Amino acid sequence: MSHYVVRGGQALRGTIPISGAKNSVLPILAATLLNGGRNVLHNCPDLRDVRWAMAILEHLGCKVSREGDTVTVDSTVVDRWDVPHELMREMRSSVIFLGPILARCGRARLSLPGGCDIGQRPIDLHLSALRRLGADIRQQGGDIFCEARDLQGRDIILSFPSVGATENAMLTAVACGGATRVINAAREPEIADLQEFLRKAGASVSGGGESVITVSGEMPRRDVEHTILPDRIETATFLCAAAACGGEVTLTGTEPEHVGTVIQCLREAGCAIGCAGRTITIQAEGRLTAMPTVRTMPYPGFPTDAQAPLMAAACTGAGNTLFIETIFENRFRHANELARMGADIRISGRTALVCGGTLHGARVRSCDLRGGAALVVAALAAQGESIVEDIFHIDRGYERLAEKITALGGNIQRIGT
Repeated sequence: MSHYVVRGGQALRGTIPISGAKNSVLPILAATLLNGGRNVLHNCPDLRDVRWAMAILEHLGCKVSREGDTVTVDSTVVDRWDVPHELMREMRSSVIFLGPILARCGRARLSLPGGCDIGQRPIDLHLSALRRLGADIRQQGGDIFCEARDLQGRDIILSFPSVGATENAMLTAVACGGATRVINAAREPEIADLQEFLRKAGASVSGGGESVITVSGEMPRRDVEHTILPDRIETATFLCAAAACGGEVTLTGTEPEHVGTVIQCLREAGCAIGCAGRTITIQAEGRLTAMPTVRTMPYPGFPTDAQAPLMAAACTGAGNTLFIETIFENRFRHANELARMGADIRISGRTALVCGGTLHGARVRSCDLRGGAALVVAALAAQGESIVEDIFHIDRGYERLAEKITALGGNIQRIGT
């Protein structure tokens, strides 16, 4: 099993590029099913989840290839409408294929998705949105069967601004007659990126990034060339690593406004951060100071995916920082592993009080994607050697992580493939 060996205590200095966003490329890959043509996607990160999404497209009949950071999907032929369990179980976001398959084929069969165990992530909002548009859906065992006899645009009011449910509603609505409005839609930047792709494919979509999204009429089929937006969570993770380790790091090809809440927290912790265009530079000297309460919220609030890396950084500082997790109930699983490194974290329900101190090297295990990234941040800042196991979780969302850390002067080695 692959693992990282990290020798901590080195300041990070240098410049690295930010990869394309995992949470953007996955729904856009699913959307390539809709236009029945050639889709050229640039800035596609080479991630475990992306490889599984490409495998799903190939299973459905598409021709898929990668050259560098460009993925090409020819969806002219789609001759299957099912996704088997062995493909679905590898990632939670595989449910995003439900809407596009239904829209393209008129029916779909998927097994319940897998992914990180970070709490309940029911797909009922996805299913209720598709039912609202006219889909007939039934569940049998671990399978979901959908059929679309007469899809019609309607208002969909989400009880929570779910990113996945918003995306599935958008992707299904392009096959509906009339107009669809998604009310209380998720506002994440990845939603706006999906809207841009759909517009290039010929869809009439507006409101992406706002609380009401409108999709009008059926989508003409056009070939598409599109560049995936930069990954704001990778950006946040490297900012937290630089804050924890000290030094000066410049991140290029990113979007500062997408990580505004993270930048604010780190500035309050004593870091100097400058932004210019698509570049962020962070300077960190001395120990971090305690931050005001960090409360995760839907975008534009503090992202739940950045909570774990920031918590790792807070463990190295002075004073106490309170974290409140409002999105997923199991988002603190990394805290027990951080405790192996000497972290003082006191958890009560969905709150975690981090009492800053000094970390030391230890053998720890990744329990999920972002928790695994937090362990790497902590290991880089710790005194001594750490071994981070089960890094297949990390591979789901970070491209060439060890290579980028090494470029910044961090001492990390990947053992195994």
